[in-house]
Amino acid sequence: MAVDEGVAPAAETDGDGAVHRLKPNAVGLLGVVFMAVATAAPITAMTGNVPFMVSSGNGIGAPASYLVAMVVLAIFSVGFTSMAKHITSTGAFYGFISYGLGRTVGLASGLLATFAYVVFEPALIGIFSTFATNTLKDQTGLHIPWWAFAVLMLVINATGTWFGVSVAEKLLVVLLATEVTVLAAMAVSVAFHGGGPHGFTFAPVNPVNAFKGTSAGLGLFFAFWSWVGFESTAMYGEESRDPKKIIPKATMISVLGVGVFYVFVSWMAVTGNGEAAAVHAASSADPLALFFDPTERYVGHWAVVVMQWLMITGSLACGMAFHNCAARYLYALGREGVLPSLKNTIGRTHVRHGSPHIAGLVQTIVSAVLIGAFWAAGKDPYTGTYVLLAILGTMAILVVQAVCSFAVLVYFRSHHPESRHWFRTFAAPLAGGVAMLAVVVLLVSNMGAAAGPESGSLVLKATPWLVALVAGTGIGCAQYLKRRSPERYALLGRTVLEETKER
Repeated sequence: MAVDEGVAPAAETDGDGAVHRLKPNAVGLLGVVFMAVATAAPITAMTGNVPFMVSSGNGIGAPASYLVAMVVLAIFSVGFTSMAKHITSTGAFYGFISYGLGRTVGLASGLLATFAYVVFEPALIGIFSTFATNTLKDQTGLHIPWWAFAVLMLVINATGTWFGVSVAEKLLVVLLATEVTVLAAMAVSVAFHGGGPHGFTFAPVNPVNAFKGTSAGLGLFFAFWSWVGFESTAMYGEESRDPKKIIPKATMISVLGVGVFYVFVSWMAVTGNGEAAAVHAASSADPLALFFDPTERYVGHWAVVVMQWLMITGSLACGMAFHNCAARYLYALGREGVLPSLKNTIGRTHVRHGSPHIAGLVQTIVSAVLIGAFWAAGKDPYTGTYVLLAILGTMAILVVQAVCSFAVLVYFRSHHPESRHWFRTFAAPLAGGVAMLAVVVLLVSNMGAAAGPESGSLVLKATPWLVALVAGTGIGCAQYLKRRSPERYALLGRTVLEETKER
């Protein structure tokens, strides 16, 4: 095995003793799966993305887009999970890329991944606040300003992270189970009734139709967008039981399980309306009719009411999961002492709960500042805050996913030549990396359409430059440390779980 010079031991110490660790054995396989699937937010992905894909993307081929995306992401996950069997780190991409492509690229990718998850939380706060305000007004007549719900979500997320992953897991299990159940009820009811008004149609799941429509590229991008966060399984390695087995399994279960669910639910939504009626509903003033109409017809009005409330809880679950991800990335960067002051602040864990409590509070403050800035700028919480920040974070994380695929290629060549495999460690990561770069191109070329009324926003225009700036900052910091503080440079991306360290 090739060994990098200056690799730090897993239990690197500072003046106060050992590096602070997250609580071990706190979550099992199902817990990790639930945490990862919650970041995908099935009900938000379905009700928020599918109507737009049907109306402005690849039309009735939207379900086929999910089929294509599932295959691509499964191929990407083959290389990702192969590396997860060797490295267990809360830094996930940060640790993986640091070992594969070196500390400089690793730090740049770590900052990009952290940046992505940091902006995802306020994005979800925006859509949660919109769902909550509209549902409460429609069903009770009460009008509560959206910012009140934003504050509520900030408090819930901060509290969940403070008390540790096991607390967040229990809440997410309940929220996720309910949202999946109501979507499944609609889909299964349509299937049991023999399809929609024109029976079953297989055109929506024909892969060829994923590349047709008004803007096939836009539809495919939204399909990939719906999975953002599935890779967060690796972040919980240090807190899971037997991470070398659990993390690879949880990742593939998340990709394939979510994929099958997305394809089936979106297919039944189109079929339940009928192809022409589905396009009409998605293009109407109330695009949620694409889901509400077949739900009311085949399940009952009560299910529509429940679905509206679960759209609130689903976005809450997603935001909570992203808050946990952001806190763990901040913690991973902090505990290595890239800046010495960070080691005793965001790099610390709670004495009793073993949680990244300070990093969680920092993430809450950053989210509050971003929400306040968008509110002060007069941005709508959905079309402004959610859409703009989600596009920004998605571009950053897709770039990191692509880089991670190429890191797998190099890692097994230089560190574990005995474990190299023509498909798992070469063909799959190579194909996954190229595919991820293609998705980044899809995003850049369709940003204006994806942003809708915010297509002229300065935030949108600055998105590629902000991503480049964050990456450039990481490269610059790494090179500075390499020249001025080699001992700190040697630690970058190298703090891994002691009993499962890279070997």
